[in-house]
Amino acid sequence: MSAPEFHVAGLGNAIVDVLSHADDNFLVAHGVEKGAMTLVDEARATQLYDALGQTVQVSGGSAANTIAGVASLGGKAAFLGKVRNDQLGTAFTHDIRSLGVHFDTAPADRGPATGRCFILVTPDAQRSMSTYLGAAQDLTPADVDPEVISRSAITFLEGYLWDPPAAKEAFLKAAQIAHDADRQVALTLSDSFCVDRYRDEFRKLVKDDIDILFANEDEIISLYQVKTFDEALQAVRGDARVAALTRSEAGSVIVVDGEVHVVDAEKPSALVDTTGAGDQFAAGFLTGWATGRPAAECGRMGSICASEVISHMGPRPEVVLAELVASKGL
Repeated sequence: MSAPEFHVAGLGNAIVDVLSHADDNFLVAHGVEKGAMTLVDEARATQLYDALGQTVQVSGGSAANTIAGVASLGGKAAFLGKVRNDQLGTAFTHDIRSLGVHFDTAPADRGPATGRCFILVTPDAQRSMSTYLGAAQDLTPADVDPEVISRSAITFLEGYLWDPPAAKEAFLKAAQIAHDADRQVALTLSDSFCVDRYRDEFRKLVKDDIDILFANEDEIISLYQVKTFDEALQAVRGDARVAALTRSEAGSVIVVDGEVHVVDAEKPSALVDTTGAGDQFAAGFLTGWATGRPAAECGRMGSICASEVISHMGPRPEVVLAELVASKGL
């Protein structure tokens, strides 16, 4: 097997994030479910946008944020995702390529607009998301470049992509190509509400097709329909070869071939916005794993990256993560 050209290739929704501060009263008044990700149509997206105050717009999407983190860590990265050839699509393409990420998915010249996610950040730093997938949901198996996947050490898939049927097919095609090339496949469960919709399918995926699983405490408990994290931990030990389970300020638990490693959280300089914490944890872990670091060290890299991103608004790092990790002795 030849050496991989990319450390990580991400497959996910190409989304532009629209971030705004809001209080709980705003969420109630506009029917936004706190702490969840809810899919909305274009009319609802327009309604929300008109109701918002000052916003910050940045290219986002869960897997794309992780790939941005991998690039900031000095990793070689690629991304596959669908945008429309409109203003936001052009912005997304420019942003991800400017990071040194290989992004060559052809934009749609008709159909829905480029996707966007409205992220409302409350004073407790919780984020509540309303996502209009737009063109992102039109990712198809034809958009999966076999050369990119087969030349990537790890293909990283986001659970949110399991919603649109054609994107689900693209997801499965990428996983098959990766395994045929003797590469690894990683999955993030993305959201406990996403797990609720596809629990049986996700459990089968984790057992049969996934090498590395990412989940937070709520997601892994939902996946196995148990009451405690410890019960979920024991269940996933029997299903996944590698599982990276995050627990916010309680740190993370890394499982490799049944062996458990507990990793402390990295204290942030300030807690401003939890958007992107899981995405950047995955960036740190995947970059470490793809470069042969021990499991606990990979987990610590993830914690450092997550700590950086929650110290400011937005889902992507504002410092060079490679330098930050090095400053911590890694």
